[in-house]
Amino acid sequence: MLALRLARGAHPLVQLRRLLVAAASAGTGFLFLCTLGYALGHPESSGDALLRLAWCLVPLAATVYLAVAVARSDPGTRPRAGLSAVGLGPGRLTLLASVSTAVACTLGSSLALLFFLHLRGDLTGLPFDGAGRGLLAADRPLPLAATLTLLSFVPLAASTASALVLRPRILKAGRPDATTDEPQELKEPSPAPGGLPWGVALLAAGLAVETYAAHARSGSGFPMPGGLGGSPSGVLAGWALTAVGLAMAGPGLTYLCGRALQAVRPGAVRLLAGRVLMEESGRIGRPLGVLCAVASGVYAATVLYGGGRPALGPMSALGGLLVVGCALATLATAAVEARQVRRHTQTALLRLGAPATLLRGSAALRAGALLAVFGPLTWAVAELSATPLLSR
Repeated sequence: MLALRLARGAHPLVQLRRLLVAAASAGTGFLFLCTLGYALGHPESSGDALLRLAWCLVPLAATVYLAVAVARSDPGTRPRAGLSAVGLGPGRLTLLASVSTAVACTLGSSLALLFFLHLRGDLTGLPFDGAGRGLLAADRPLPLAATLTLLSFVPLAASTASALVLRPRILKAGRPDATTDEPQELKEPSPAPGGLPWGVALLAAGLAVETYAAHARSGSGFPMPGGLGGSPSGVLAGWALTAVGLAMAGPGLTYLCGRALQAVRPGAVRLLAGRVLMEESGRIGRPLGVLCAVASGVYAATVLYGGGRPALGPMSALGGLLVVGCALATLATAAVEARQVRRHTQTALLRLGAPATLLRGSAALRAGALLAVFGPLTWAVAELSATPLLSR
């Protein structure tokens, strides 16, 4: 009940982020239900049904990642002074964040079920009644247990991940100086993230595995959605390693961008921009790396499907749209969270007489530095990922 009250009285921007989580959950739940419809309509093709179910795990991971980012930035679950006295300690706040995430994802799963039943023709009175009867096996009864099981994947995974990710952060933030909204003392920049060497190693290994597997003619094919078949399993494993490597290398690259901005006698704008990037490298670096991985994958898929190959199917297009949208929304959420964290610093600078152009110039410089590093990196990874597939 408390989670519902907090959700109802939240800021419109917070409500928008929760609606994005609900929309992502609805799309992922609809993909799971479409997989169930395919299995009902093609009982002899159990292998293809399992393959479609396995491909749904990618949008599921993207939705859970977005849900965790939204839960981290939710001001309603942030520790404040005096909340422990009314029974809202770190453990209860963790539970509150998990319940809020589950409520948003359950809403999305319910909408997915209604839309699925509408396309099957089970619900009437709206446009496009029964438009997908042939694709969704409308002539067969829908098993209740399987439907509820598939729809519970997103709420359970998202709420569990939110609880696991937020609990250490809230416990560390349980000291009196972290539970208040007062400005904190200046401190040294955060230490450099330690995942850059591992990220570069995984990125190189993924590209090597993909290149080797694409030129190996003896491997069995692993069909991709949308009608493209025969892609070696090693290519997909290389894509996975590349994505994980970019996600791990993102914080380290962001930190190095901040160090580079402060090199060679920096002025006030460069010094402020560099310090902010170094401090926020752990918060925005990983979403940037994930976005680079998604963008390189989209580029490779565009080149691959645009070369006279089979057209991308509607379910594959929906899955790709979910992954891209979740990656963009996660990065935007992390940027908003970072802006909230440095709000007191900006207020203090303006109170000391710093011009507003200083803050705007620092923000533009940070964006330019990140684009100058992650843009060419994304293009290079995309080209290296697409070249072996086109040469087959």
